[in-house]
Amino acid sequence: MNEIIQPAKSLTGALELPGDKSISHRYAMLAALAEGTSELRHFSDAADCHSTLNCIRALGADVKTGKGTVRITGRGARGLQSSWRALDAGNSGTTMRLLAGMLAGQDFSSKLTGDDSLQKRPMKRVIAPLREMGADIRGREDNFAPLEIRGAKLHAIDYKMPMASAQVKSAVLLAGLFAEGATSVTEPARTRDHTEIALEEFGASIERDGQTIRVHGLGNGNGRGKLVAKSLDVPGDLSSAVFFLAAASLFPDSNLLIHNVGLNPTRTAILDVFAERGASIHMLGLKSSQGEVIGDLAVKGAALKGGVISGRHIPLVIDELPMLAALGPYTEEGIEIRDAAELRVKESDRIAALAENLRRMGAKVEERPDGLRIEGCRAGKLRGAEIDPHGDHRIAMAFAVAGLAAEGNTVIRDADCAGVSFPAFFAELNRLAER
Repeated sequence: MNEIIQPAKSLTGALELPGDKSISHRYAMLAALAEGTSELRHFSDAADCHSTLNCIRALGADVKTGKGTVRITGRGARGLQSSWRALDAGNSGTTMRLLAGMLAGQDFSSKLTGDDSLQKRPMKRVIAPLREMGADIRGREDNFAPLEIRGAKLHAIDYKMPMASAQVKSAVLLAGLFAEGATSVTEPARTRDHTEIALEEFGASIERDGQTIRVHGLGNGNGRGKLVAKSLDVPGDLSSAVFFLAAASLFPDSNLLIHNVGLNPTRTAILDVFAERGASIHMLGLKSSQGEVIGDLAVKGAALKGGVISGRHIPLVIDELPMLAALGPYTEEGIEIRDAAELRVKESDRIAALAENLRRMGAKVEERPDGLRIEGCRAGKLRGAEIDPHGDHRIAMAFAVAGLAAEGNTVIRDADCAGVSFPAFFAELNRLAER
């Protein structure tokens, strides 16, 4: 399916986002390990999160989906069962990496697979620490899916991560539930902490000491030998909000209010990046709910300055970098992204995809091994073009936003790939765009 993006004059109105993908994944997996029935409201409708639901269903959890609510009756930490077929993670790296940790300590074997894109994404970063814990896990070329996991008796480790990754951290912590002793993970830079928060909500014993997080195994006799079902609300997805924050910022007359957004401090670095570049974004009505921070975001149009994004900021905004790059030609100074080689091994080679499509729209781009340099608005206005997102949801959505301020129509090829994270994205963007 192709989507035609017509130029807009502003973005105006109110928006309720889908449930946060990261949190939905984690709640579903822990609900499958818990005893009793969990009710998860405002659960993400993203295809990735439904891949997780399908996997835990195949492992024996009872999953019932309704309008915006998922009810999961867990089997207990040791009650899951082997699936007769391979567990299909679809396009979801989160599903595959976190399930690898969850399954490493079970007493049965599992096979994890995914689509062509996911089978090209590196898994050694998860395989290595799980093996240190005693896991029997094998992959193609010892790095790629399909992954074969033979459940094994695990032991606790103190793992110092060579690179910041919330998915690797989460895989090790989930495996730690089934290990003897207390498993710790030390991060080189802080990453999103939804796993730690969710583990505590479901009853696991978690300790934090600076950049180190420690989880006690459920069989360690510390009084927390099981996870307990919970009734939880999933906040709106900040990573999805970013596309609308960017779109509204492009036009002086924009006035947009986004309700009930998850504003966990480990995720809000992107708001700082926007603010540093001159965006007009305000957080309203902040409150704490089940360990997560929730609030509204009010955004108006603003002149964006651009600048360099690099170093310790990169892990905190890695998912939002495609949108920031696509904004580059509309900023005064342009955007330069450094230290982001990780973008090469996402759902697509995002650096190459960004450079290719920005050039199609007439932008001046320098592609580098670990990033991009994109010239600002002095280089001239973008023109509408045919965009190839390479099956990557974030590329498709980023260039839809860029197309709103271009001259002429922009065509997003294979636009339904946005459904991986935000099935209603194009409908909402068109609803809010004033033309």
